[in-house]
Amino acid sequence: MRKLTFGMNVSLDGYVAAPGGDIDWSVPSDELFQWWSDRVAATGLALYGRKMWETMSSYWPTADQQPGVTPAEVEFARRWEDMPKLVFSSTTRTVDWNTRLATGDAVAEISRLKTEDGGPMDIGGATLAAAAMRAGLIDEYVLATAPVLVGGGKPFFTALDNWVDLNLVETREFPDGVVLTRYETRR
Repeated sequence: MRKLTFGMNVSLDGYVAAPGGDIDWSVPSDELFQWWSDRVAATGLALYGRKMWETMSSYWPTADQQPGVTPAEVEFARRWEDMPKLVFSSTTRTVDWNTRLATGDAVAEISRLKTEDGGPMDIGGATLAAAAMRAGLIDEYVLATAPVLVGGGKPFFTALDNWVDLNLVETREFPDGVVLTRYETRR
């Protein structure tokens, strides 16, 4: 059975984006950026909602052509393009860069994908992750918590009907005071 992980940069007060979708506060240090890049390289399939897909696909396919691009960004862009991706959307019509589109029930499709053979899956985007979270499909949570309070916006966690018990499996501090924590779901 494939493992499903939800991980994102998050503010100390629990948001992945501030009001208006602002994520300027979440720019990672070089070390944290490399950690995320290595994670992308190890991902068997990335699951994206429409908004996360639009954010990622609007930048990474041409990142290597941007002024001042770093070698780490070029590497991440290559890894991101190579990584298999599945976008869940009822409005998006076309996808590129090793990506396919799903227009049906996301929870049913994610449940099906978890039973297949293959590498680990990462889910990106708080809205899609919320549906998987409520359905009890997430096996691991990764929070790169930045020392900033944004006061509102898009929360990392959704409202749940039941508690989810977790085991802490890793804690790591990065420059700029970011603390990464990984938790596995107790089953």
